[in-house]
Amino acid sequence: MATAGRADIYQSVTADGVITLSNRPGAKGRLVLRTGKTNSRAAPSSAPLDISDQVTRFDVHIRQASALYQIPEELVRAVIQVESGFDPRAVSPANARGLMQLVPGTAQRMMVSDIFDPRQNIFGGVRYLRVLANLFSGDLKLTLAAYNAGENAVIRYGGIPPYEETQAYVRRVLAYYRLYRAKKGA
Repeated sequence: MATAGRADIYQSVTADGVITLSNRPGAKGRLVLRTGKTNSRAAPSSAPLDISDQVTRFDVHIRQASALYQIPEELVRAVIQVESGFDPRAVSPANARGLMQLVPGTAQRMMVSDIFDPRQNIFGGVRYLRVLANLFSGDLKLTLAAYNAGENAVIRYGGIPPYEETQAYVRRVLAYYRLYRAKKGA
C-alpha cells in the first residue's frame, strides 16, 4: 500500500544570488515548506495567522480573482487557510484538491483544467464562491456552507446543513475572515 511522502524544504541563497533548495537544514538555510498532513484544517485558536512566503506568494492571484468576481480578498484567504493551509498540493480524503480544495467535478464546472495550478485553482474556487453567493443572495454563511457541503445540501435543509463538519467549517472560515480583515485594517 502506498503512503504519502513527507519532506521539509529548506532554501538558502549564496552571495551571488544562487538559490538552493534542500530537504536538509543548513547553517544558512531557512524552512520554506513544511509537509506532513496533506490537508491542514487548523482552527484559528490553534494556529497563528501566518503571513509567511507560503501565504503571501499567492497574493497576485487572490487579488486578481477577488477583483474579477467581487469576492473580498480576506474571505478568499480565509477559505484557502481552512481548506488547505495554503498548500497548493493538498488532497483531502474526499478527493478535493489544491489551495481551495476543489473536487474534480466542481473544478470542471468552474473551467479549471489543472486543479493543482495555484492560479487556476484560486480562480476556479473564487468563481464558485461567486456562483454560490449569487445563488444564496449574498448570504455569507449559506455561501460558505454550500462551498463545504454543496449547494444542494443547503437548499435541501433551507439553511446550513446539520452536519457538524459544515457548521464547524463556517465558524472557522468566518473566524479567519475576521482575522484577515483586522490585519488589513491595522
